Amino acid sequence: MPMPAPDLARIFTPGLSFPYEWGGTGTVSLAAGGELWLPTGRLVACDPFVALGSGEAEPFTAAVPPGRYPVDLSVVTITRPGEPPTGTPHRRVAAARLTVRAEPPVSWELALVPGQDAAELADGEFYGYGVDAGTGCFYDAACDDSFPASEDDEGPLWDAFEAADWAPGPYTITDPDTGHNVVAFSSGWGDGAYPTWVGRTARGDIACFVTDFFVVPPESGPAPG
Repeated sequence: MPMPAPDLARIFTPGLSFPYEWGGTGTVSLAAGGELWLPTGRLVACDPFVALGSGEAEPFTAAVPPGRYPVDLSVVTITRPGEPPTGTPHRRVAAARLTVRAEPPVSWELALVPGQDAAELADGEFYGYGVDAGTGCFYDAACDDSFPASEDDEGPLWDAFEAADWAPGPYTITDPDTGHNVVAFSSGWGDGAYPTWVGRTARGDIACFVTDFFVVPPESGPAPG
């Protein structure tokens, strides 16, 4: 069976504290990311510095009604034993969530792009998007052309992160001509591959999408860090 969904509601619990195996402690807070406009309802999640504006990132097969939907982040502040407080706390984005309905999900499934089949995954495997620049994002499939490729060290997305000394985010970038926007954020510990989950209500409607960056450990033990 593919990797089961973690307790995603727990990851978004403000004040949740947990240990890391090296002795540090993580504490969860939430950060609002504004509203994402989905003019087609087809959501894309990717590393924007790799795929945004390239036409290569595919939207998930699970689509929602067109509209504007809030995005928030689970941000973990990490403290180390004996470390005095500083003006620049160590923060990592644990997960990013786009909420479609204000209803608690009762089931979770992997968000898939065309050609992917969860039944083909072996035990513990998952589909996810690759990160090569320490960053993730959400945007609508129709918005890709509004943002030229961002792999070079230029453009509004780069400027937003650079101006904030690469703080975790979220950052909302909007094209003034079309109104298309992107919500971007740093990706947990950095580069890797990360799954996005679809949460569904008791009626089977999509309640939310959540990308997990593997920062919050399961309740059964500490995170490796």
